[in-house]
Amino acid sequence: MILDLSIPQFTTLHVLISFFGIIAGLVAIPALARGRVLPRTNAVFLWFTLLTSLTGFLFPIVAFTPALGTGIVSTLVLAIAFWAWYGRKLAGRAASVYAVTATIGLWLNLFVLVVQSFLKVPALNALAPNGTEPPFAAAQGTLLVLMIGLGYLAFKASRKRATT
Repeated sequence: MILDLSIPQFTTLHVLISFFGIIAGLVAIPALARGRVLPRTNAVFLWFTLLTSLTGFLFPIVAFTPALGTGIVSTLVLAIAFWAWYGRKLAGRAASVYAVTATIGLWLNLFVLVVQSFLKVPALNALAPNGTEPPFAAAQGTLLVLMIGLGYLAFKASRKRATT
């Protein structure tokens, strides 16, 4: 039991929180890359992405795992994003810091989504049952390239916004 929920129920809650963060991020970060800041959407993205990491720490931990490492990195990156968003209100260089850290936060959530999809979706699992096969690497590689491009555009737009 976690927060008075069975592990399957808590897992469902964790996944729903993650999906809200991902959906908000897939709206907020491309808008940021186009030079538009969406305050409510960014707030939803930040809080739900942080909640994704924090709820992940509530699962029974028996050893250090890649999931635990991802959660730690995500939490640290999001702490910086929160500072840039709420502490500095995107003033000056904080806008660029936010663009980079928010993009990394979204990428980490999407990275885990791809991992979990290959583990849980039978058709994907058949393509890469160990997570080391070329289809898995291609999916993660494509995601990484897309996120680097999106992050670059968001960074570039944030610098332009800071100078105007």
